[in-house]
Amino acid sequence: MATQPSTERNGRIGIDESGKGDYFGPLVIAAAYVNPVIERDLKLMQVRDSKRISDPRVLQLASDLRQVCKHSIVAIGPERYNELYQKIGNLNRLLAWGHARALENLLEQVDAQQAIADQFGDERFILNALLEKGKHVQLVQRPKAEEDLAVAAASILARAEFLRRLSALSEKVGTSLPKGASPSVELAARMVVKKRGQDALRTIAKLHFKTTKAVLNRSPQA
Repeated sequence: MATQPSTERNGRIGIDESGKGDYFGPLVIAAAYVNPVIERDLKLMQVRDSKRISDPRVLQLASDLRQVCKHSIVAIGPERYNELYQKIGNLNRLLAWGHARALENLLEQVDAQQAIADQFGDERFILNALLEKGKHVQLVQRPKAEEDLAVAAASILARAEFLRRLSALSEKVGTSLPKGASPSVELAARMVVKKRGQDALRTIAKLHFKTTKAVLNRSPQA
């Protein structure tokens, strides 16, 4: 029997998400596969946590990463997100479901022994959400996981997909939809409600955020 190449034995999967704290836009979870050969390329590309990189640079790096790393992206649009949140009722469980799906999808392409993710809650949430293939992978959750290049690569891929989809939603509703959950986000939401009605929020926003109540309380239609 042929031995497994060392680069495969030493390969790992990094998982990260984007959009969790953003009122507008999807929740995106990405998984990226990295081995020692790919890791050298990532270092040359100066890959690091996407929160430390400008949005234009994130988009550029993601384009290159898609050529360098095998990866999987799970994007949960606002309407689907709201349905799942109403059903699951817990953000950590929803995140775990997305992490598990991204990991399972990537394991269809690569043979990795370890997956690394940020520590956002009880790891049993992810382990319980995994299907058969994922149960054979060692899951490591730790604070500041983005310091690992595999997780950093996943964070860039997730952020780029979030930005792309947020831009598309902005064009769809004819209003610039900011990131985060700031007063400017509330203002943008009120503008959307004024132009398109309250029902439009479920197509662009995560309704369980406090922002929704603030917007509707100030809306003439409320």
